[in-house]
Amino acid sequence: MTKIALDVMGGDYAPDEMIQGALDAVDKNGGVSVTLLGDAQTVGAKLAGLKPGWENGGRLSLVDAPEVILTEEPPVAAIRSKKRSSIVMGMQMVKSGEADAFVSAGSSGAVLVGALSIVGRLKGVERPPLAPLIPTDRGVTLLVDCGANVDARASHLVQFAQMGSIYMENVVGVKNPRVAIVNVGAEEEKGNALVKETFPLLKACPGINFIGSIEAREIPHGGADVVVCEAFAGNIILKLYEGVGSTILSTLKSALTRDLRTKIGALLIKPALKDAMKVFDASQYGGAPLLGLNGLVVKSHGNSKRREICNSILQCVTFCEQGVNEKFKAGLLGGDGAGDSGLTQGQGAAGQTPAADSR
Repeated sequence: MTKIALDVMGGDYAPDEMIQGALDAVDKNGGVSVTLLGDAQTVGAKLAGLKPGWENGGRLSLVDAPEVILTEEPPVAAIRSKKRSSIVMGMQMVKSGEADAFVSAGSSGAVLVGALSIVGRLKGVERPPLAPLIPTDRGVTLLVDCGANVDARASHLVQFAQMGSIYMENVVGVKNPRVAIVNVGAEEEKGNALVKETFPLLKACPGINFIGSIEAREIPHGGADVVVCEAFAGNIILKLYEGVGSTILSTLKSALTRDLRTKIGALLIKPALKDAMKVFDASQYGGAPLLGLNGLVVKSHGNSKRREICNSILQCVTFCEQGVNEKFKAGLLGGDGAGDSGLTQGQGAAGQTPAADSR
């Protein structure tokens, strides 16, 4: 049984969509149990209305976490002061082994700081990155890092590539995934100082299928399975991706409903259009795992609804069943000890500076 702790108080649609996502996950997978963390009175009443007798099923439980960390709060101060918040209590459950993974759609900064300071890094991991799956016309690509390390070093990017490759092979099932570094051109001599320093290290790195540089325009075409960059560039790529996608959808909808003729045409192509649009529905891929921790923490979008929460929980099940952290240790770290933790005032956790609104 994979045990998941779920923050039901974080996100734009909390707690209703979080609760629904947990119920869906338990219904879909008999090998998962979910502990809901939130205000017991509020969440308990909603659970009773949605699933009478839920407490007798054995795979759903509720832990009272009356405090909520708001997105506008300074992450370090919030983690230190709000010990009974759903984020802090969920991280503590992962640290103690009461839960195998923690899922939250709450404050990105608080999730990052909590993960680094409470759960801690695997031994040898310098900077855990956020790694979302993004849709392409060849399936999905792992973007690593999208929001955890805006100022990264070459050695960090090499570890991002190694962990990203292990994740794609074991969780997504892509054999020998192609790894590329984000650049302003395909030529090896191009790029800023960080890219120029990192390129030869990736080229010489054993255990990854490094294919060179990738320009941003090639990412939607599936030019690589793992796309490596520091979080400043990664967050821009992610947000532009989301913005362009929503703009295309709204423009298309406007064009297809302009007059009677276009409405008739829209009815004729509706089934094919719906199938095509499913490819670009990010909610089906779950959230962004923070790779390289002593447990698993997954950050879902702040606007997540039940489908993304359900898929984030199921994503955790695959991660745990495949023993991804053990593979990180064996293939990347060469050790089995606990890693580092601790807060650095003003920098977040372990020197990391979370990108604003990274998910």
